[in-house]
Amino acid sequence: MHAFGQILRTEAKLYLRDIPTLMLTVALPTLILVVLGLIPSLREPSPEFGNQSFVTYFTPSLLVVTLAMVGINALPTVLATYRERGILRRLATTPASPLALLTAQLVLALVGILASAVLLAVIARLAFGTPLPQHPLGFAVALVLGTAALLAVGLLVAAVAPTAKAAQALAVPLFMVTMFFGGVYLPRFLLPDFLADIGAYTPPGVQALLDAWTGTAPHPLHLGIMAVIAVAAGAAAARLFRWE
Repeated sequence: MHAFGQILRTEAKLYLRDIPTLMLTVALPTLILVVLGLIPSLREPSPEFGNQSFVTYFTPSLLVVTLAMVGINALPTVLATYRERGILRRLATTPASPLALLTAQLVLALVGILASAVLLAVIARLAFGTPLPQHPLGFAVALVLGTAALLAVGLLVAAVAPTAKAAQALAVPLFMVTMFFGGVYLPRFLLPDFLADIGAYTPPGVQALLDAWTGTAPHPLHLGIMAVIAVAAGAAAARLFRWE
């Protein structure tokens, strides 16, 4: 436990020193929200969005930005880099195991995601009057399962990528797909119905997040699919992961 605490502190210091990455993963969704909120027409209620403004409608989709950046980009790249440099192999000979480093990375990923979600919700509420999630329990469950699914996919990328460059090559298309189906590149109401339906079952399950934010309990099937993806991808990652 003492060794894990040391690794967690060390990784946290490295994480906090990387200001550009920290800003991108934590603050970027809020910055996008603020830019959109400066456009008056996007703050006006519209029947197209259920008498909400576009800013309110789009806010939950912005969570996908941090989830994708942390789970698909940052996590596998860091782990692949550590493997490539032999750090994981060397840790195996010390009281601190490579598993402790992996756990520390997951803890930091979860903290970054939570910080980003809280910042986004608070600024959206204070600056633009966007309601906080109207179904808190459903939103919490949807966020946890969606995060778990994306982190598991990221671990699977890290498991099969022998180098950092290979991890990035695998992560980029996955990142783009996640952002597209998450309604970030193009708002979901502009997508054809079949693409929007696919997005509901694609990690992180943005439809469940949208439903819970607006006050509707997430559909159990959406949550179940995220849980299945998290377990399946996590199991595959555990089976394929190599420390060197």
